[in-house]
Amino acid sequence: MTMDLIKRFLSKDAGHLAQFIKYGIAGGLATLTQIIAFFALGWRLLPCLTDNDIMVRLLGIVPAAAQDGGSRAVNAAIATALAFLLSNGVAYSLNVLFVFKGGKHHWLLEIGLFYAVSGVSMVIGTSLQTLLIARYGVMTTLAFGTNIASALLINYAMRKFFIFKG
Repeated sequence: MTMDLIKRFLSKDAGHLAQFIKYGIAGGLATLTQIIAFFALGWRLLPCLTDNDIMVRLLGIVPAAAQDGGSRAVNAAIATALAFLLSNGVAYSLNVLFVFKGGKHHWLLEIGLFYAVSGVSMVIGTSLQTLLIARYGVMTTLAFGTNIASALLINYAMRKFFIFKG
């Protein structure tokens, strides 16, 4: 019976609640990918973390040379864009395999729409993130969290109703 329950849950016909839970799991894995990529890039390659940043303190890492607010905001935006490309590949793969039914559009159009919707939500979220850092001096981790939260809301609605077959 447990295997039947798992098979039904993993089925793309599992119902709305199961679909939302699977979307949350897939999104969580994609978000984890984005977070790891963002902070790995922001730690050394594109310095955007400060000594008082939450993640710096939690991980006990020493950030690269201090940046002024403008440079930190630009580096955070670039790190976000690179992490976006990687995490969206993970998100698309998991959504197609476990969450939504494909076939509403040709697969190339489907991927294009998936990235386009994610791109729009990334631009909105990254603009908000950049504004929070550059104008209001908000901690990078908190601004990045705002970015992710806005993307989650936009992406679910667009993917469910416009890209995939519910």
